[in-house]
Amino acid sequence: MTSTTSQQELFRFLEDRFACAQACTECARACALRASLVDPDGTEEQELLRRKGIMCAEVCDATCRVLSEENHLDEAGIRVQLEWCRSVCLESAQVFDRHAGEDAAKVCRECAQACTDFMATLV
Repeated sequence: MTSTTSQQELFRFLEDRFACAQACTECARACALRASLVDPDGTEEQELLRRKGIMCAEVCDATCRVLSEENHLDEAGIRVQLEWCRSVCLESAQVFDRHAGEDAAKVCRECAQACTDFMATLV
């Protein structure tokens, strides 16, 4: 492997990491907004939407912090965080799908895909 190749791989890794962190940030925003729009005294379904929005926002925010900060997590720790974020985003998207006009579901799916794509670079 040449130094140019390893440098290109490093750039690609950092680009993928940034894209994933950016997707997590967007998802956290969309889910927090979604949660704030729900009437907390509403139906059980409304409460589920609010809880899913809050949980997804918190998990995405934590994942973004892990990806953005210089931390001491090893590759396995990063992979666990990404998988957790991916699964929470997919669960949230399924809940949001039951409500017409849910942009949050689309953003959740995009974040889940970004996590999946970034995990593929950790091989």
